[in-house]
Amino acid sequence: MEYESIIGLEVHAQLLTESKIFCGCSTIFGSPPNTQTCPVCLGLPGVLPVINRKAVEHGIKTVLAVGGKVHAESIFARKNYFYPDLPKGYQISQYEKPLSTGGFIEIDTDSVKKKIKINRIHLEEDAGKSMHPDDESDDETSVDMNRCGIPLIEIVSEPDIASPEEAYLYLTKLRQILQYLGICSGNMEEGALRCDANVSVRPMGVEKFGINTEVKNMNSFRGVEKALSYEIERQIEILEKGGTVVKETLLWDEKKQISSVMRTKEESHDYRYFPEPDLVTLAVSEEWIDQIKRSLPELPEQKKQRFVTQYEIPEYDAGVLTSSKELADYYEECVKYHPESKMVSNWVMGEVLRELKERKIGIKNFKIAPTDLTDLLRLIDEGIISGKMAKEIFAEMTETGKSASEIISEKGLAQITDEEELSRIVEEVLTDNPENVKMYRAGKEKLLGFFVGQVMKRTEGKANPKLVNEVLKAKLSENRDEK
Repeated sequence: MEYESIIGLEVHAQLLTESKIFCGCSTIFGSPPNTQTCPVCLGLPGVLPVINRKAVEHGIKTVLAVGGKVHAESIFARKNYFYPDLPKGYQISQYEKPLSTGGFIEIDTDSVKKKIKINRIHLEEDAGKSMHPDDESDDETSVDMNRCGIPLIEIVSEPDIASPEEAYLYLTKLRQILQYLGICSGNMEEGALRCDANVSVRPMGVEKFGINTEVKNMNSFRGVEKALSYEIERQIEILEKGGTVVKETLLWDEKKQISSVMRTKEESHDYRYFPEPDLVTLAVSEEWIDQIKRSLPELPEQKKQRFVTQYEIPEYDAGVLTSSKELADYYEECVKYHPESKMVSNWVMGEVLRELKERKIGIKNFKIAPTDLTDLLRLIDEGIISGKMAKEIFAEMTETGKSASEIISEKGLAQITDEEELSRIVEEVLTDNPENVKMYRAGKEKLLGFFVGQVMKRTEGKANPKLVNEVLKAKLSENRDEK
Protein backbone atom coordinates (compact mmCIF):
# COMPACT_ATOMS: atom_id res chain seq x y z
CA MET A 1 0.00 0.00 0.00
CA GLU A 2 1.19 3.51 -0.77
CA TYR A 3 1.08 6.17 1.93
CA GLU A 4 1.28 9.94 2.00
CA SER A 5 2.62 12.06 4.83
CA ILE A 6 0.92 15.12 6.34
CA ILE A 7 3.22 17.58 8.10
CA GLY A 8 2.61 20.79 10.02
CA LEU A 9 5.41 22.84 11.59
CA GLU A 10 5.47 25.06 14.67
CA VAL A 11 8.43 27.43 14.51
CA HIS A 12 9.55 29.49 17.50
CA ALA A 13 11.62 32.52 16.48
CA GLN A 14 13.46 34.61 19.06
CA LEU A 15 12.89 38.31 18.43
CA LEU A 16 15.88 40.66 18.30
CA THR A 17 15.08 43.00 21.17
CA GLU A 18 17.46 44.33 23.80
CA SER A 19 15.13 43.41 26.67
CA LYS A 20 12.72 40.57 27.40
CA ILE A 21 9.08 40.60 26.43
CA PHE A 22 7.59 41.52 29.82
CA CYS A 23 10.53 42.97 31.78
CA GLY A 24 13.76 44.92 31.35
CA CYS A 25 16.22 42.03 31.64
CA SER A 26 18.86 41.70 28.91
CA THR A 27 18.50 39.18 26.07
CA ILE A 28 22.25 38.89 25.34
CA PHE A 29 23.24 35.30 24.52
CA GLY A 30 26.06 33.56 26.35
CA SER A 31 25.90 35.30 29.73
CA PRO A 32 26.65 33.24 32.86
CA PRO A 33 23.66 31.13 33.93
CA ASN A 34 20.95 32.82 35.99
CA THR A 35 22.45 36.32 35.71
CA GLN A 36 19.73 37.83 33.48
CA THR A 37 16.70 37.39 35.68
CA CYS A 38 14.42 39.52 37.82
CA PRO A 39 11.26 39.04 39.93
CA VAL A 40 9.09 39.57 36.81
CA CYS A 41 10.58 36.90 34.54
CA LEU A 42 10.89 34.55 37.52
CA GLY A 43 7.22 35.09 38.33
CA LEU A 44 7.70 36.05 41.97
CA PRO A 45 4.59 37.14 43.92
CA GLY A 46 3.37 40.70 43.51
CA VAL A 47 5.01 41.50 40.16
CA LEU A 48 3.33 42.82 37.00
CA PRO A 49 4.46 42.11 33.40
CA VAL A 50 4.60 44.99 30.88
CA ILE A 51 4.57 44.26 27.14
CA ASN A 52 7.65 45.14 25.06
CA ARG A 53 6.46 47.37 22.18
CA LYS A 54 9.42 46.43 19.97
CA ALA A 55 8.51 42.74 20.26
CA VAL A 56 4.98 43.51 19.06
CA GLU A 57 6.36 45.52 16.12
CA HIS A 58 8.61 42.62 15.14
CA GLY A 59 5.63 40.26 15.27
CA ILE A 60 3.56 42.57 13.07
CA LYS A 61 6.43 42.82 10.54
CA THR A 62 6.43 39.04 10.21
CA VAL A 63 2.66 38.92 9.69
CA LEU A 64 2.82 41.56 6.96
CA ALA A 65 5.77 39.85 5.26
CA VAL A 66 3.83 36.58 4.87
CA GLY A 67 0.56 38.26 3.92
CA GLY A 68 -1.35 37.48 7.12
CA LYS A 69 -4.04 39.52 8.87
CA VAL A 70 -3.05 41.44 11.99
CA HIS A 71 -5.94 41.39 14.45
CA ALA A 72 -7.03 44.70 15.96
CA GLU A 73 -7.21 42.99 19.35
CA SER A 74 -5.39 39.98 20.74
CA ILE A 75 -5.27 38.51 24.22
CA PHE A 76 -2.45 36.97 26.24
CA ALA A 77 -3.18 33.74 28.09
CA ARG A 78 -1.55 31.53 30.68
CA LYS A 79 -0.46 28.17 29.34
CA ASN A 80 -0.12 25.97 32.42
CA TYR A 81 2.41 23.17 32.66
CA PHE A 82 5.08 22.17 35.13
CA TYR A 83 8.72 21.88 34.16
CA PRO A 84 11.81 22.57 36.28
CA ASP A 85 12.80 25.38 33.87
CA LEU A 86 9.41 27.12 34.07
CA PRO A 87 9.51 28.88 37.45
CA LYS A 88 6.01 30.37 37.26
CA GLY A 89 4.36 27.06 36.46
CA TYR A 90 2.86 28.69 33.37
CA GLN A 91 3.98 30.40 30.17
CA ILE A 92 2.45 33.65 28.95
CA SER A 93 1.35 33.00 25.37
CA GLN A 94 -1.66 33.67 23.13
CA TYR A 95 -4.39 31.15 22.41
CA GLU A 96 -7.97 31.97 21.44
CA LYS A 97 -7.16 35.46 20.13
CA PRO A 98 -3.66 35.45 18.60
CA LEU A 99 -1.82 38.38 17.04
CA SER A 100 -2.69 37.18 13.54
CA THR A 101 -4.10 34.48 11.30
CA GLY A 102 -3.55 33.63 7.64
CA GLY A 103 -0.70 34.22 5.25
CA PHE A 104 1.60 31.79 3.45
CA ILE A 105 5.18 30.87 2.61
CA GLU A 106 5.87 30.03 -1.05
CA ILE A 107 8.42 27.35 -1.81
CA ASP A 108 9.88 26.00 -5.08
CA THR A 109 9.51 22.25 -5.46
CA ASP A 110 10.88 20.76 -8.69
CA SER A 111 10.40 24.08 -10.48
CA VAL A 112 6.79 24.25 -9.25
CA LYS A 113 5.78 26.90 -6.74
CA LYS A 114 3.72 25.75 -3.77
CA LYS A 115 2.08 27.85 -1.07
CA ILE A 116 2.28 26.57 2.50
CA LYS A 117 -0.50 28.33 4.39
CA ILE A 118 0.07 29.87 7.82
CA ASN A 119 -2.54 29.08 10.46
CA ARG A 120 -1.48 31.72 12.99
CA ILE A 121 1.37 33.80 14.36
CA HIS A 122 1.32 34.69 18.02
CA LEU A 123 3.55 36.25 20.68
CA GLU A 124 4.82 34.45 23.75
CA GLU A 125 7.66 34.23 26.23
CA ASP A 126 10.32 31.56 26.30
CA ALA A 127 10.92 29.16 29.17
CA GLY A 128 14.30 28.55 30.83
CA LYS A 129 16.73 25.86 29.81
CA SER A 130 17.46 22.52 31.46
CA MET A 131 21.13 21.63 31.01
CA HIS A 132 21.69 17.89 30.98
CA PRO A 133 25.20 16.47 31.52
CA ASP A 134 27.09 14.97 28.58
CA ASP A 135 28.42 12.23 30.82
CA GLU A 136 25.74 9.54 31.19
CA SER A 137 27.13 8.60 34.61
CA ASP A 138 26.26 12.08 35.89
CA ASP A 139 22.57 12.16 36.87
CA GLU A 140 22.41 15.86 37.82
CA THR A 141 20.62 18.43 35.65
CA SER A 142 21.19 22.18 36.01
CA VAL A 143 18.66 24.88 35.22
CA ASP A 144 19.46 28.25 33.61
CA MET A 145 16.65 30.82 33.88
CA ASN A 146 18.28 33.42 31.58
CA ARG A 147 15.92 32.49 28.73
CA CYS A 148 12.79 32.94 30.85
CA GLY A 149 10.85 35.80 29.29
CA ILE A 150 12.85 35.95 26.04
CA PRO A 151 10.41 37.27 23.37
CA LEU A 152 9.23 34.75 20.78
CA ILE A 153 6.82 34.53 17.93
CA GLU A 154 5.35 31.15 17.16
CA ILE A 155 4.57 30.58 13.49
CA VAL A 156 2.16 27.69 13.01
CA SER A 157 1.70 26.27 9.52
CA GLU A 158 -1.33 24.46 8.19
CA PRO A 159 -0.74 20.73 7.51
CA ASP A 160 0.14 21.55 3.89
CA ILE A 161 3.65 20.10 3.90
CA ALA A 162 3.79 16.80 2.07
CA SER A 163 7.38 15.63 2.59
CA PRO A 164 10.54 16.17 4.65
CA GLU A 165 12.06 17.94 1.64
CA GLU A 166 9.19 20.44 1.56
CA ALA A 167 9.63 20.99 5.30
CA TYR A 168 13.28 21.85 4.71
CA LEU A 169 12.40 24.32 1.94
CA TYR A 170 9.69 25.92 4.08
CA LEU A 171 12.03 26.43 7.03
CA THR A 172 14.78 27.80 4.80
CA LYS A 173 12.42 30.33 3.22
CA LEU A 174 10.92 31.34 6.58
CA ARG A 175 14.32 31.91 8.17
CA GLN A 176 15.37 33.93 5.12
CA ILE A 177 12.35 36.23 5.54
CA LEU A 178 12.97 36.68 9.28
CA GLN A 179 16.62 37.56 8.65
CA TYR A 180 15.74 40.03 5.89
CA LEU A 181 13.28 41.69 8.28
CA GLY A 182 16.10 41.98 10.83
CA ILE A 183 13.94 40.57 13.61
CA CYS A 184 15.60 37.18 14.23
CA SER A 185 19.17 35.94 13.83
CA GLY A 186 17.94 32.50 12.72
CA ASN A 187 20.79 30.88 14.66
CA MET A 188 19.53 27.43 15.67
CA GLU A 189 22.68 26.67 17.67
CA GLU A 190 21.83 29.57 20.01
CA GLY A 191 18.17 28.57 20.20
CA ALA A 192 17.06 31.62 18.22
CA LEU A 193 15.03 29.41 15.88
CA ARG A 194 13.42 26.17 16.99
CA CYS A 195 11.01 23.85 15.27
CA ASP A 196 8.49 21.23 16.39
CA ALA A 197 6.94 19.01 13.75
CA ASN A 198 3.54 17.33 13.74
CA VAL A 199 3.44 14.39 11.36
CA SER A 200 0.99 11.67 10.37
CA VAL A 201 0.61 9.25 7.47
CA ARG A 202 -2.41 7.84 5.69
CA PRO A 203 -3.05 5.49 2.75
CA MET A 204 -3.16 7.26 -0.60
CA GLY A 205 -6.72 8.28 -1.47
CA VAL A 206 -7.96 8.35 2.13
CA GLU A 207 -9.29 11.77 3.21
CA LYS A 208 -9.24 11.27 6.98
CA PHE A 209 -6.00 12.29 8.71
CA GLY A 210 -3.99 9.63 10.47
CA ILE A 211 -2.97 9.87 14.14
CA ASN A 212 -0.18 12.40 14.44
CA THR A 213 2.91 12.53 16.59
CA GLU A 214 5.01 15.55 17.52
CA VAL A 215 8.79 15.50 17.06
CA LYS A 216 10.94 17.86 19.14
CA ASN A 217 14.63 18.57 19.83
CA MET A 218 15.74 19.11 16.23
CA ASN A 219 18.69 21.50 16.08
CA SER A 220 19.12 21.99 12.31
CA PHE A 221 17.00 22.09 9.19
CA ARG A 222 18.68 18.92 7.94
CA GLY A 223 17.93 17.44 11.36
CA VAL A 224 14.24 18.24 10.83
CA GLU A 225 14.37 16.55 7.44
CA LYS A 226 16.03 13.42 8.85
CA ALA A 227 13.73 13.25 11.87
CA LEU A 228 10.62 13.50 9.68
CA SER A 229 11.89 10.82 7.29
CA TYR A 230 12.55 8.51 10.25
CA GLU A 231 9.14 9.17 11.82
CA ILE A 232 7.25 8.69 8.54
CA GLU A 233 8.96 5.32 7.98
CA ARG A 234 8.26 4.33 11.61
CA GLN A 235 4.56 5.10 11.32
CA ILE A 236 4.21 3.28 7.99
CA GLU A 237 5.92 0.21 9.47
CA ILE A 238 3.47 0.22 12.41
CA LEU A 239 0.46 0.42 10.07
CA GLU A 240 1.85 -2.25 7.73
CA LYS A 241 2.07 -4.61 10.69
CA GLY A 242 -1.56 -3.92 11.63
CA GLY A 243 -0.71 -1.72 14.62
CA THR A 244 -1.97 1.70 15.67
CA VAL A 245 0.12 4.86 15.87
CA VAL A 246 0.03 6.36 19.37
CA LYS A 247 -0.45 10.11 19.75
CA GLU A 248 2.73 11.09 21.59
CA THR A 249 5.59 13.57 21.74
CA LEU A 250 8.97 12.27 20.59
CA LEU A 251 12.52 13.52 21.08
CA TRP A 252 14.94 13.30 18.14
CA ASP A 253 18.39 11.95 19.00
CA GLU A 254 20.80 13.55 16.51
CA LYS A 255 23.69 11.24 17.41
CA LYS A 256 21.76 7.98 17.18
CA GLN A 257 19.46 9.21 14.37
CA ILE A 258 16.39 7.81 16.12
CA SER A 259 13.45 9.21 18.07
CA SER A 260 12.35 8.25 21.57
CA VAL A 261 9.12 8.81 23.48
CA MET A 262 9.09 11.89 25.68
CA ARG A 263 5.45 11.84 26.84
CA THR A 264 1.93 11.18 25.66
CA LYS A 265 1.00 14.12 23.47
CA GLU A 266 -1.03 16.82 25.20
CA GLU A 267 -4.18 18.41 23.84
CA SER A 268 -4.87 22.13 24.24
CA HIS A 269 -7.21 21.50 27.18
CA ASP A 270 -4.34 19.86 29.08
CA TYR A 271 -2.71 23.28 29.36
CA ARG A 272 -5.82 24.81 31.01
CA TYR A 273 -5.51 28.07 29.08
CA PHE A 274 -7.14 31.14 30.59
CA PRO A 275 -6.67 34.90 29.93
CA GLU A 276 -3.61 36.44 31.60
CA PRO A 277 -5.16 38.65 34.33
CA ASP A 278 -2.13 40.96 34.60
CA LEU A 279 -2.08 42.04 30.94
CA VAL A 280 -4.69 44.13 29.15
CA THR A 281 -5.93 43.36 25.65
CA LEU A 282 -3.26 44.11 23.04
CA ALA A 283 -4.74 46.74 20.70
CA VAL A 284 -3.16 47.31 17.29
CA SER A 285 -4.42 50.30 15.28
CA GLU A 286 -4.55 50.55 11.49
CA GLU A 287 -2.25 53.59 11.71
CA TRP A 288 0.37 51.54 13.53
CA ILE A 289 0.10 48.73 10.99
CA ASP A 290 0.48 51.22 8.08
CA GLN A 291 3.51 52.77 9.76
CA ILE A 292 5.17 49.37 10.14
CA LYS A 293 4.24 48.39 6.58
CA ARG A 294 6.03 51.47 5.23
CA SER A 295 9.16 50.49 7.16
CA LEU A 296 9.39 46.98 5.68
CA PRO A 297 12.63 46.30 3.77
CA GLU A 298 12.85 44.71 0.33
CA LEU A 299 12.03 41.04 0.94
CA PRO A 300 13.86 38.06 -0.60
CA GLU A 301 11.47 37.36 -3.47
CA GLN A 302 11.27 41.05 -4.40
CA LYS A 303 15.05 41.35 -4.35
CA LYS A 304 15.45 38.19 -6.41
CA GLN A 305 13.14 39.48 -9.16
CA ARG A 306 14.87 42.87 -9.13
CA PHE A 307 18.27 41.20 -9.57
CA VAL A 308 16.97 39.32 -12.62
CA THR A 309 15.61 42.53 -14.17
CA GLN A 310 18.23 45.06 -13.11
CA TYR A 311 21.39 42.99 -13.50
CA GLU A 312 20.14 40.70 -16.29
CA ILE A 313 21.32 37.52 -14.58
CA PRO A 314 19.56 34.12 -14.64
CA GLU A 315 16.87 33.46 -12.04
CA TYR A 316 19.02 30.69 -10.57
CA ASP A 317 21.89 33.13 -9.98
CA ALA A 318 19.51 35.65 -8.43
CA GLY A 319 18.13 32.99 -6.08
CA VAL A 320 21.59 32.03 -4.84
CA LEU A 321 22.76 35.63 -4.45
CA THR A 322 19.68 36.66 -2.47
CA SER A 323 19.72 33.59 -0.23
CA SER A 324 20.96 35.92 2.51
CA LYS A 325 20.70 39.68 2.77
CA GLU A 326 24.42 40.00 3.52
CA LEU A 327 25.38 38.05 0.39
CA ALA A 328 22.98 40.12 -1.73
CA ASP A 329 24.48 43.33 -0.33
CA TYR A 330 28.01 42.04 -1.09
CA TYR A 331 27.05 41.30 -4.70
CA GLU A 332 25.42 44.69 -5.22
CA GLU A 333 28.46 46.44 -3.77
CA CYS A 334 30.68 44.53 -6.22
CA VAL A 335 28.50 45.49 -9.18
CA LYS A 336 28.89 49.15 -8.23
CA TYR A 337 32.61 48.88 -8.97
CA HIS A 338 32.48 46.31 -11.78
CA PRO A 339 29.38 46.55 -14.02
CA GLU A 340 29.93 43.14 -15.63
CA SER A 341 27.10 41.72 -13.50
CA LYS A 342 27.25 38.13 -14.82
CA MET A 343 31.02 37.95 -14.35
CA VAL A 344 30.59 39.19 -10.76
CA SER A 345 27.78 36.68 -10.22
CA ASN A 346 29.97 33.80 -11.42
CA TRP A 347 32.78 34.75 -9.06
CA VAL A 348 30.58 35.32 -6.02
CA MET A 349 28.65 32.07 -6.60
CA GLY A 350 31.81 30.14 -7.40
CA GLU A 351 35.01 31.23 -5.70
CA VAL A 352 33.51 33.32 -2.90
CA LEU A 353 30.86 30.81 -1.77
CA ARG A 354 33.35 27.95 -2.06
CA GLU A 355 35.74 29.79 0.22
CA LEU A 356 32.99 30.58 2.74
CA LYS A 357 31.93 26.93 2.82
CA GLU A 358 35.47 25.64 3.29
CA ARG A 359 36.18 28.10 6.09
CA LYS A 360 32.69 27.71 7.61
CA ILE A 361 32.21 31.46 7.85
CA GLY A 362 29.61 33.98 6.70
CA ILE A 363 30.16 36.76 4.19
CA LYS A 364 30.49 39.23 7.10
CA ASN A 365 33.75 37.52 8.12
CA PHE A 366 35.12 37.26 4.59
CA LYS A 367 38.55 38.93 4.18
CA ILE A 368 38.10 40.12 0.60
CA ALA A 369 36.11 43.34 0.38
CA PRO A 370 33.96 44.04 -2.71
CA THR A 371 36.49 46.64 -3.91
CA ASP A 372 39.32 44.09 -3.71
CA LEU A 373 37.37 41.43 -5.59
CA THR A 374 36.39 43.84 -8.34
CA ASP A 375 40.00 45.03 -8.66
CA LEU A 376 40.91 41.41 -9.40
CA LEU A 377 38.15 41.14 -12.01
CA ARG A 378 39.30 44.40 -13.62
CA LEU A 379 42.81 42.96 -14.02
CA ILE A 380 41.31 40.00 -15.91
CA ASP A 381 39.35 42.34 -18.20
CA GLU A 382 42.46 44.41 -18.92
CA GLY A 383 44.40 41.29 -19.88
CA ILE A 384 46.99 41.77 -17.14
CA ILE A 385 46.22 38.31 -15.72
CA SER A 386 44.41 35.25 -17.05
CA GLY A 387 41.33 33.69 -15.46
CA LYS A 388 43.48 30.80 -14.21
CA MET A 389 45.98 33.18 -12.64
CA ALA A 390 43.11 35.12 -11.06
CA LYS A 391 41.91 32.05 -9.18
CA GLU A 392 45.40 31.42 -7.81
CA ILE A 393 45.70 35.08 -6.79
CA PHE A 394 42.23 34.95 -5.20
CA ALA A 395 43.27 31.98 -3.06
CA GLU A 396 46.31 33.91 -1.83
CA MET A 397 44.19 37.00 -1.16
CA THR A 398 41.99 34.96 1.19
CA GLU A 399 45.06 33.68 3.03
CA THR A 400 47.04 36.90 3.33
CA GLY A 401 44.52 39.70 3.01
CA LYS A 402 46.78 41.32 0.38
CA SER A 403 45.37 43.00 -2.72
CA ALA A 404 45.59 41.40 -6.16
CA SER A 405 48.00 44.10 -7.37
CA GLU A 406 50.36 43.48 -4.43
CA ILE A 407 50.47 39.75 -5.10
CA ILE A 408 51.02 40.23 -8.84
CA SER A 409 53.84 42.67 -8.18
CA GLU A 410 55.55 40.48 -5.56
CA LYS A 411 55.39 37.30 -7.67
CA GLY A 412 55.74 38.80 -11.12
CA LEU A 413 52.50 37.25 -12.30
CA ALA A 414 51.44 39.87 -14.83
CA GLN A 415 50.65 38.51 -18.29
CA ILE A 416 52.98 39.18 -21.18
CA THR A 417 50.97 41.43 -23.48
CA ASP A 418 53.85 42.97 -25.41
CA GLU A 419 53.24 41.85 -29.00
CA GLU A 420 56.87 42.30 -30.03
CA GLU A 421 58.10 40.06 -27.20
CA LEU A 422 55.47 37.43 -27.95
CA SER A 423 56.40 37.49 -31.67
CA ARG A 424 59.98 36.72 -30.75
CA ILE A 425 58.94 33.75 -28.57
CA VAL A 426 56.56 32.46 -31.24
CA GLU A 427 59.37 32.61 -33.84
CA GLU A 428 61.55 30.51 -31.53
CA VAL A 429 58.81 27.91 -31.08
CA LEU A 430 58.18 27.64 -34.84
CA THR A 431 61.91 27.40 -35.59
CA ASP A 432 62.31 24.59 -33.04
CA ASN A 433 59.35 22.59 -34.47
CA PRO A 434 59.74 22.61 -38.30
CA GLU A 435 57.97 19.28 -38.86
CA ASN A 436 54.87 20.42 -36.97
CA VAL A 437 54.92 23.68 -38.93
CA LYS A 438 54.89 21.68 -42.19
CA MET A 439 51.97 19.55 -41.01
CA TYR A 440 50.04 22.65 -39.95
CA ARG A 441 50.62 24.25 -43.34
CA ALA A 442 49.49 21.01 -44.94
CA GLY A 443 46.09 21.39 -43.27
CA LYS A 444 46.51 19.86 -39.82
CA GLU A 445 45.36 23.04 -38.11
CA LYS A 446 44.62 21.29 -34.80
CA LEU A 447 48.35 21.62 -34.16
CA LEU A 448 47.69 25.25 -33.25
CA GLY A 449 46.99 24.01 -29.71
CA PHE A 450 50.43 22.41 -29.60
CA PHE A 451 52.10 25.69 -30.54
CA VAL A 452 50.05 27.62 -27.97
CA GLY A 453 51.12 25.12 -25.33
CA GLN A 454 54.78 25.53 -26.24
CA VAL A 455 54.56 29.31 -26.01
CA MET A 456 52.77 29.13 -22.63
CA LYS A 457 55.43 26.70 -21.40
CA ARG A 458 58.26 29.05 -22.36
CA THR A 459 56.52 32.01 -20.70
CA GLU A 460 55.59 30.00 -17.58
CA GLY A 461 51.91 30.59 -18.34
CA LYS A 462 52.28 34.36 -18.38
CA ALA A 463 51.57 34.97 -22.05
CA ASN A 464 48.18 36.41 -22.93
CA PRO A 465 46.40 33.41 -24.55
CA LYS A 466 44.31 35.52 -26.93
CA LEU A 467 47.32 37.43 -28.18
CA VAL A 468 49.36 34.22 -28.50
CA ASN A 469 46.67 32.76 -30.78
CA GLU A 470 46.61 35.87 -32.93
CA VAL A 471 50.41 36.04 -33.33
CA LEU A 472 50.69 32.30 -34.03
CA LYS A 473 48.04 32.35 -36.73
CA ALA A 474 49.66 35.35 -38.36
CA LYS A 475 53.15 33.79 -38.30
CA LEU A 476 51.96 30.40 -39.56
CA SER A 477 50.06 32.11 -42.33
CA GLU A 478 53.23 34.01 -43.32
CA ASN A 479 55.20 30.76 -43.46
CA ARG A 480 52.58 29.19 -45.69
CA ASP A 481 52.75 32.13 -48.07
CA GLU A 482 56.52 31.94 -48.19
CA LYS A 483 56.37 28.27 -49.10
